[in-house]
Amino acid sequence: MKSLRQGRRAAIVGTLLAGVLSARSDAQPIAGGRAIRLIVPFPPGGAIDILGRLLADRLAPVLGQSVVVENRSGAGGIIGGDAIAKAAPDGTTIGIVGVAVLCAAQFLYNRLPFNPQADLAPVTQISDGARLCVVNAQTAAQRGWTDLRALIAWARANPEGVSMASSGAGTSSHFVITAVNEAAGVRILHVPYRGGGPAINDLVAGRVDMMFDSPPALMPLVERGAVKPLAVSTRARQFFVPDVPGMAEFADIGLGDLDVDTWNAVMAPAGTPAPVVARLAEAVRIAATQSDLTERLAPLGFRTVLSEAPESLAKLIRDDTPRWQRIVQSSGVKLD
Repeated sequence: MKSLRQGRRAAIVGTLLAGVLSARSDAQPIAGGRAIRLIVPFPPGGAIDILGRLLADRLAPVLGQSVVVENRSGAGGIIGGDAIAKAAPDGTTIGIVGVAVLCAAQFLYNRLPFNPQADLAPVTQISDGARLCVVNAQTAAQRGWTDLRALIAWARANPEGVSMASSGAGTSSHFVITAVNEAAGVRILHVPYRGGGPAINDLVAGRVDMMFDSPPALMPLVERGAVKPLAVSTRARQFFVPDVPGMAEFADIGLGDLDVDTWNAVMAPAGTPAPVVARLAEAVRIAATQSDLTERLAPLGFRTVLSEAPESLAKLIRDDTPRWQRIVQSSGVKLD
């Protein structure tokens, strides 16, 4: 049955791709065929960078135009989002923007260089998933961190003795550890980086102890034994690590109500013409559902989720904003 469903899905995607490729000969290229920038708001090597490069490679033949990844890192994705917002609204700039920027940043920062919901045009959601909690394997062995309970017990006995890297202040991983500190009554030290890649490098080197981050960049490290997974940030377990507990299983240490899932979207500058946005959305959907991309992402725990239309993504942003407002306010985090 599974192979039949996969065959039908592949046939549908193939039909859509063929239609777009055949229609492209009659359609005018976006902005005269100039190269399209796909802005990734984090440095090379992190989870979003992996997703961006896989998407760009498959998006170019669908559009019939070059798609070039441009890393614009810093401020938890704000710098990259600002670069998208301030680009010419002609379809030649798109980028990946996370829920932390789209729904949480307005409650986190006193001032922003742009308005994430007014200055960006929704194209389509691209992914969702939990944050995976991992620790440096050697550190875990030395300190007896066999599970998250042992780590929390150690952290209670050693305030700020456990350090947690994140891809930046104000990112979802930052929110998760702040929520863990509050709920479990511990003081794990937050160490922000300018993206997931540098943070992961220091985690593997043992300069920091732990990390909550997107699975795609962490799962290869889990598989080779460099880091040890302890939990996922959602209440329930996740398909990509079925043996790793969800937060509901840590109710006895105060974490049972913690439930943080995150998602990313492709956005364009506000003012990009609606027909161009629709064409970009269609192209991203076709590129992202190609079997080789989904097969590359699935073992890493990244689930591809696409919007039915740009308007559907706009509704998701509106609907999810109150939830992230509560997360930010309960965390007590406020940045200038």
